[in-house]
Amino acid sequence: MRRVYFDYNATTPIHPEVASFVQPLLSEVFGNPSSIHWAGRDARPYLDEARRQVAALIKADEGEIVFTAGGTEADNHAIKGAAYALSHKGNHIITTKVEHLAVLNTCRYLEGKGFAVTYVPTDGAGLVDPDDVRRAIRKETILASFMLANNETGTVLPVREIGAACREANVLFHSDMVQALGKIDIDVVRQNVDLASFSGHKVYAPKGIGALYVREGLEIESLIHGGHQEGGRRAGTENMIGIAAFGKACELLARDMAEENAKIERLRGWLLRGLMERVGDLHLNGDPERRLPNTLNLSFEFIEGESMLIGLDLEGIAVSAGSACSSGSTEPSHVLLGMGIEPEICQSALRISLGRENTEEDVDYALEVIPGVARRLREMSPFYAKKGKL
Repeated sequence: MRRVYFDYNATTPIHPEVASFVQPLLSEVFGNPSSIHWAGRDARPYLDEARRQVAALIKADEGEIVFTAGGTEADNHAIKGAAYALSHKGNHIITTKVEHLAVLNTCRYLEGKGFAVTYVPTDGAGLVDPDDVRRAIRKETILASFMLANNETGTVLPVREIGAACREANVLFHSDMVQALGKIDIDVVRQNVDLASFSGHKVYAPKGIGALYVREGLEIESLIHGGHQEGGRRAGTENMIGIAAFGKACELLARDMAEENAKIERLRGWLLRGLMERVGDLHLNGDPERRLPNTLNLSFEFIEGESMLIGLDLEGIAVSAGSACSSGSTEPSHVLLGMGIEPEICQSALRISLGRENTEEDVDYALEVIPGVARRLREMSPFYAKKGKL
């Protein structure tokens, strides 16, 4: 049976060049980069180079990069760190209901600690109006957090304009850019962000490594205390294998992403057009234009998304019923609900996310398989029969 992986927004396979690059760190280059002897000196260049590589991809300075254990830690560090550092100025935070749970649950945690959170609405495509952000800002507002690209729908938010609104009001601005890295251009200066979160395993590096951009001159509270690693901002011996891999992955993205994303976007468009022609009662969730080049979020009306996922898995096609971080939940997607989509449509949603290894043959196979799976499941649906579709 053919196996097709369409869940690149959940995680990515390690790039072969990345895997080859870190081989010496598995055996020969084992030193602690903080050590001053030869073993530490051998390791240190990998750390410094990775910091330069990550910074270059997002148009930052290398001193503004703090390596973390992943995107979730980076989100937590940014939001909690800024909130605690600025608590003497105010206690108000602004975000949306369509953020990743790493942001939403951090904000909910802070609400339990006496902070107030305003959840700015989105439209039906998941977009935020920067003027709504301006209206939500009050004198005690200290932080706003808005993702650059939604991990479920692929909708790209107007982060530059939101950041400008925050800067006008002297409010710190954090953006979860985990899903956007490598898929669209990022320039943290032009996008007016003070803090930004990234994750290695979304860009063909290993799991367990991420980064937080902290604008030069900005001081936030640390989450982890101990030694003086990462300029005193994140204690603990650095994950050298993960860091070197993340840096190399960013270097490869800088080299290849324009060509690869053009190919991926073409495949995504081909898949969407084919499904729209072959599958009725199919809805595209998210903005049809302002979206990541690789992501489709589709609702197959009259079908449970989980049933569709299982049916496709039996045919060798790996997709997602939403965020991988919410896997196992029977609740409709909080992202789609936050966009005002009806619960029944939310329950029928699948996320299809393509990546660098997908081919035309993968899309052809999907177009053969998906309509048939949808048809079989609808034939078992009493709701479909009641609508007079059978």
